[in-house]
Amino acid sequence: MNQLTKTWQTLSSAPHRLFFFWGGVQSLLTIAWWTADLLGRYSGLYAPIAWSIAATDAHAFLMIYSFFPFFMFGFLMTTFPRWMNGAEVERRIYLPAFLLMATGSLLFYLGLILSVLLLTAALMLFLAGWGLGLYALLSVYLKAKHADKRHATITWVVLGVGWLLLAGFVSNEAHLLAIAKVGGVWLILLPVFFAVCHRMIPFFSANAIADYKIVRPNWVLALVPSFALIHGVLELTGLQAWTWLVDIPMAVSAIYLTLAWRWRQSLSVPILAMLHIGFAWLGIALTLYALQSLALLISGQVYFAKAPLHALTVGYFTSILLAMATRVTLGHSGRMLKLDSVSWALFLAFQTVPLLRIVSELPGVEFAMRGHIYLCAVAVWLACFTVWSYKYLPIYGQGRVD
Repeated sequence: MNQLTKTWQTLSSAPHRLFFFWGGVQSLLTIAWWTADLLGRYSGLYAPIAWSIAATDAHAFLMIYSFFPFFMFGFLMTTFPRWMNGAEVERRIYLPAFLLMATGSLLFYLGLILSVLLLTAALMLFLAGWGLGLYALLSVYLKAKHADKRHATITWVVLGVGWLLLAGFVSNEAHLLAIAKVGGVWLILLPVFFAVCHRMIPFFSANAIADYKIVRPNWVLALVPSFALIHGVLELTGLQAWTWLVDIPMAVSAIYLTLAWRWRQSLSVPILAMLHIGFAWLGIALTLYALQSLALLISGQVYFAKAPLHALTVGYFTSILLAMATRVTLGHSGRMLKLDSVSWALFLAFQTVPLLRIVSELPGVEFAMRGHIYLCAVAVWLACFTVWSYKYLPIYGQGRVD
């Protein structure tokens, strides 16, 4: 058996290995493509690039549906059996799901350059892979006998909604694209990330912080996904001035959990601190959304533009992704659950990315300066994920060290 075959067998031996590996690749490809687009618009080095669809639509698809979901499916295919004492996801299901999604994600870039027809074919492949991933998770869910399936129910249902929203990109209809972009954030990513945090952060904290009392209220697990749905509906119907009605309760809930989960004590354990720091961004993001909505209601003006969106997507989602992917990679490869100084430094450095994106959207920032800040943000993203990928992607093709 040659080395390439051996590496492939190891890489494909568990769902998190495959999906996390390609998620790491996408963390670079997605932002490299976005950097190329931003340079054309803001640097003056070359003319803006004409893609087969609008750059903002492509950016939304790549970030919402083609970057985060690889980590989401890899994580959930690993944790569903553990959450519910169920059977492991079979290789014959997760492998074709991965291959369809990965092939679709690659062809999407070619479609952006060459034609809408190729892009549509890429989306169809991606949609088929997503559907198989849903089937794999559902198989575990239905066969498991565990009484508590709340977190699994939320994550599977919203990923099912995601499959429907993804069809909006296939149709290329303006109103369906709008639903897919807004719904992707509020109906898919927020419920999934919140449910995972609600389940895992108290559990991990109890193993690392002395005299830790697990706080995992059921009411907040119902409130946040429900109110996120309402926020999405209000945003889609042009009622952003009223989203504060749900943003404030969500913000208060997130800040309450940040404090109840004892984020300060977590700072002495870097691998745990990453999760707590990432979660703290949720309260910040929802507070910004509430302030934005109230300002719109009172003055009719939008003051923070996309600052709340990037506090949520880059600050919360991506920081949690880095934290969770690092922890899972170390634990499932037989390594010690201890963060080295390089990984800790790159995580802290990454925190400047959401800060830069927030600053770029503040009132008074000139167009030229905004473009420069955008480019700084993507440069830091690429630097951090390049280091992370260099350190962790090779692990997925190697056997457990223990």
